Amino acid sequence: MRKLTLLLIITANCAVFGQTNPAITSWLINTTGITGRHYVAGNSTPIVDAVQANVQTVQYNATYAYVSATGIPAYITGPFQDGNPSLATAQNKIFRIPLNPVQGSGTVATTGGNIGVFKNGVALFDYRDGVAWNNATGALCGGPGNPPCAGGPGITQAWNRDAIPAERAGFDCAKAHPAMGNYHHHQNPSAFNLDLAVLSNVCSAYPSDGLYVINPTQHSPLLGFAYDGFPIYGAYAYTNTNGTGAITRMKSSYQLKSYPTGLRTNGPAINQVLGTQTFFNGYFREDYEYVDHSGDATYLDSHNGRICNTPEYPASLYPNGIYCYFATVDGNHNSTYPYAVGPTFYGNITVSTVTSVPAGTTTLASNTFENSDFKVTISPNPASEFIAIQTPMAEKDMDVYLINEIGQIVKTSKILQGSTLSVIETDTIYNGIYFVKVTDGKNDKTVKVIIDK
Repeated sequence: MRKLTLLLIITANCAVFGQTNPAITSWLINTTGITGRHYVAGNSTPIVDAVQANVQTVQYNATYAYVSATGIPAYITGPFQDGNPSLATAQNKIFRIPLNPVQGSGTVATTGGNIGVFKNGVALFDYRDGVAWNNATGALCGGPGNPPCAGGPGITQAWNRDAIPAERAGFDCAKAHPAMGNYHHHQNPSAFNLDLAVLSNVCSAYPSDGLYVINPTQHSPLLGFAYDGFPIYGAYAYTNTNGTGAITRMKSSYQLKSYPTGLRTNGPAINQVLGTQTFFNGYFREDYEYVDHSGDATYLDSHNGRICNTPEYPASLYPNGIYCYFATVDGNHNSTYPYAVGPTFYGNITVSTVTSVPAGTTTLASNTFENSDFKVTISPNPASEFIAIQTPMAEKDMDVYLINEIGQIVKTSKILQGSTLSVIETDTIYNGIYFVKVTDGKNDKTVKVIIDK
């Protein structure tokens, strides 16, 4: 049987109804020494870095979890092809996460910079990229190549640029990029080439995993925590807030405004062109408006979340549910505003970074045990252009084989140590029934997949 690493904790002094807390147990702890890797433009062979990836340690007491992380993921970063000279570099932060977050006023706006942390220690930013429209000059301000904004973006400017469409050319395959070395996602952290409609071809030359694979048939995993301490999930969840019903896509309640005259108030006209920029509807955050969808639990509130039960927060332990944010996407799995958290927080801002861990904390231990559940998830299935094969985090390289009905291996791939994912392109494969075999050299599992283009 395959050895898996199970994170165990001693529950004394840290109980939620006598159980372990997801703010302690949900982190991707590096137990193998896997380091970061990055691409440089023009070279599709990744460079291996000296910095350890993911989370290094988790410690906790009755009030907080203390998560030490480099901010470097196990998936390959880069290149950033919009002229960004920065690389993902170690941030070496200790995040203090509350074990029992509380509701706030609901009026505290998200800010530039870190507003959350994913379970691999990578930062979450909100929608903005630091560039805005200056009404006085009739031009963009802030960011590289633009004059500074008086008072800063979001303070005196009425129109703040949305990073997701504006900076798409600079995102890597995992939909992220660095700011002065601080590698971060603004949006759903699933690779571009796994979306149903692919908006960037960066993965063709520089493939990477992303943090998870969207699977419309399963509740999305817990991805991390916002800076108010509440959890962030992927795009799909139970229909009903009590943890029952079919799996369905969680939908943003924000939509683009209608500009009948083609004009924004004291801003650039819709589709106005200035240099290389086209100010289409959706270029600025203020192009969106909130529409209340009360009565439909699959639409999220103004903070991009809802109170509900999830696999990590079941009704048996959380009868009143817990507030959860969701990384929203559209029907093509492309990211939709406000992307993860915002534009305001649901709770009080209680997450912070600290320089040391207080005395009296317990270190989350790891224990190795034999487990016959060698879990492999295939998505989509049936498949047309690609098959995404996902497993628990690999302790060592695993081989992946695509086998036809007569037993011939038609394609091979790998899931690398410290990763969870391999993608096999199927656009040149004939329609039919195939089998995906995943093996670590000692144990294996085979799953049937249908290719139907």
